[in-house]
Amino acid sequence: MSDTNTTHFTNPSTFILLGIPGLEVAHAWISIPFCTMYVIAILGNFYILFVVKMEPSLHEPMYYFLCMLAVTDLVLYTSTMPKILAIFWFNSREINFSACLTQMYFILISSLLESGILVAMALDRYVAICHPLRHSTILTNPLVAKIGLAVVLCGCIVLLPYPLLERQWSSCRTNVISEPFCSHIAVLKLACADTSVSSYYGLFVLFFVMGLDGIFIAMSYIQILRAIFSLPTKDARVKTLGTCGSHLFVILAFYIPGLIMSLMHRFAQNVPLPFHVLIGNMYLLLPPMLNPVIYGVRTKQIRDRLLRLFTHKGA
Repeated sequence: MSDTNTTHFTNPSTFILLGIPGLEVAHAWISIPFCTMYVIAILGNFYILFVVKMEPSLHEPMYYFLCMLAVTDLVLYTSTMPKILAIFWFNSREINFSACLTQMYFILISSLLESGILVAMALDRYVAICHPLRHSTILTNPLVAKIGLAVVLCGCIVLLPYPLLERQWSSCRTNVISEPFCSHIAVLKLACADTSVSSYYGLFVLFFVMGLDGIFIAMSYIQILRAIFSLPTKDARVKTLGTCGSHLFVILAFYIPGLIMSLMHRFAQNVPLPFHVLIGNMYLLLPPMLNPVIYGVRTKQIRDRLLRLFTHKGA
């Protein structure tokens, strides 16, 4: 491919995002649940950050990691949802080439960071349940900060090749993307060059980075369950398991949609494109909305703070 500069390949300055192909007439109606998710995600994640900052009892490693998760979710929504709603409301479909690659990078890094933060949260639950007397001495604030920094640096470095590779390839087929955002697979399909390097690297990230995250989470919970079932009474087992409930729900909200999408790509080739795109959007945007809801419902301190907020306003 060394002579690509002499061929007819072109590198478009803009891409065209179609939104939900085949459902353009319903974009205004489709925007309602998307806008609702946006509002819930933004308010919910900012509320989590506010409560953890203001509530001294939440100044613990688990909630510091939760704040990292909230910031990651806010980055994902901020980088995608305004453009999605602009397509639905104003038919604003054009996106600059560099902006498209930037959006793609933030989508990828948000998923990778969320996976890494879930591992950190699993580590916190493991230490809290299996070594409760040493929890505060093992997971100190400096160590929590180092873990958070390591997750961010690892994600940024591991995913840096994606936009660099995409920028090198020319797009000669079309500049139309059949989605409301710039996903890596959608941009990759437009390239005329041999994209096997990016495909193999994507498999590496999937199996050796996020796959290892899943293994670490599973290993942590095996040890946690062993410790829980060794407790003497049923009440103690239920109470201890309840401390993991929010984290378990967030893990399921993150991994189950990804599993569904993976199965659809392999075994549901005849699924209509509009449905396929909608499911892909739900996989991307549903977990960041559910995370603050799950922790808000299941964490007593967060619920109490919200009740006090409304009670004071009412008074």
